[in-house]
Amino acid sequence: MSLLPREGAERCSLSFSQFSPAVFVRFNSSHGFPVEVDSATSILQLKEVVAKRQGVPADQLRVIFAGKELRNDLVVQSCDLDQQSIVHVVLRPRREGLEMPTTLGDRPRGAAGASERDPESLTRVDFSSSVLPTDSVGLAVILQDGTEKAGPPAGRPGRPAHSSFYVYCKGPCEGVRPGKLRVRCSSCRQATLTLAQGPSCWEDVLTPNRMSGECQSADCPGTRAEFFFKCSAHPTSDEETSVALNLITTNSRGVPCITCTDIRSPVLVFQCNYRHVICLDCFHLYCVTRLNDRQFVHDPQLGYSLPCVAGCPNSLIKELHHFRILGEEQYNRYQHYGAEECVLQMGGVLCPSPGCGAGLLPEPQQRKVTCEGGGGLGCGLVFCRDCKEAYHEGDCSSLGPSEAAPQVYRVDAKAAEQARWEESSKETIKKTTKPCPRCHVPVEKNGGCMHMKCPQPTCQLEWCWSCGCEWSRACMGDHWFDV
Repeated sequence: MSLLPREGAERCSLSFSQFSPAVFVRFNSSHGFPVEVDSATSILQLKEVVAKRQGVPADQLRVIFAGKELRNDLVVQSCDLDQQSIVHVVLRPRREGLEMPTTLGDRPRGAAGASERDPESLTRVDFSSSVLPTDSVGLAVILQDGTEKAGPPAGRPGRPAHSSFYVYCKGPCEGVRPGKLRVRCSSCRQATLTLAQGPSCWEDVLTPNRMSGECQSADCPGTRAEFFFKCSAHPTSDEETSVALNLITTNSRGVPCITCTDIRSPVLVFQCNYRHVICLDCFHLYCVTRLNDRQFVHDPQLGYSLPCVAGCPNSLIKELHHFRILGEEQYNRYQHYGAEECVLQMGGVLCPSPGCGAGLLPEPQQRKVTCEGGGGLGCGLVFCRDCKEAYHEGDCSSLGPSEAAPQVYRVDAKAAEQARWEESSKETIKKTTKPCPRCHVPVEKNGGCMHMKCPQPTCQLEWCWSCGCEWSRACMGDHWFDV
């Protein structure tokens, strides 16, 4: 591990991506500099480098990343510190008499696994169960062997690749990309806040001032958390944030698209009762087709949105940023469509001249309409309000231009039956879980021994995964470490 020269700090802060691997350190939320690390670099070593550079005692430094204070004995790999991650290092002696916020890996685990553990890191939080429930008891609870150490983060060897969040990156990606969740103090807006408890659902993240913690910046009394998302496909500055697309998820269940029936990932899951799944390409086609036919649905609270492609009730997309999947040109059309519909609802008309489409508000009984506006914005066309042809006296011709037939976007009934995330999740749980012998909550075992402990606080039964009986010495002797 090495430190880049002090005199090159400002230059390197703009181009540190050329150094590989490296993390970007912000000391006391002011200046920043890159530090070269590898997967085995410990947090203590990182502190020592920063301490030597800043001329301060290493034991008074605290490293904060993604809402957690990192312990000295942790290494870069176990902290999800990818290349070019930004970590905050603050100089603040520990306060006597106060218990410090839980750090990564501090929570003890029992023999049967951690049944009530906080999320290890914001980079591993998964909110899919809050929008993709499977049944009345929710997703299966995953239990791991208590002796297992924290594994590598998602996407690294030893753990299946998985992205918990997707965002729309306006630039430079201009598309849907895996995202990363971060948190900062709502008072000083620095990422130096340590969370008292990790978020567990989308409401925790999207609702302002819902989560609390303690800001570690000097002279900042902030206690409220403010969450934000970044695109994980490229290095980002503090100001570069992206909007989370909470209906888009990794297709971990292998559910086919409701339209093309291909199994693709990621997918958008509509919030209908069946949780119908559609791939992003088909969602793009669905939106453009409905836009061409002016068939978006108006909701007083949401604006113009679309329901599930199968027409399921109560399934309108609530986060309208999902329509950014259309791309810049089509998304601008979507915005213009909303403005045009507003004009029509007010009793106005749209100029029929190709390439114009200006919104006009003539008097209610005015049949002769001139497209004109301040500053020469109108095209000057004079047209008939009734037939949208060039203005004429007398009745409108019955041979006027006929409206184009709406494009049909059909969904096959069999495809709709197969594209249910809900049913697929239930089938997966049946195949990969076992019910607790006492309370019957579905439990999925993810490695470790056969000694299980029910995670339900009202149950807590210790039982054997292999035979399904209450844990005993016989189970310990016969199949504690059965595969």
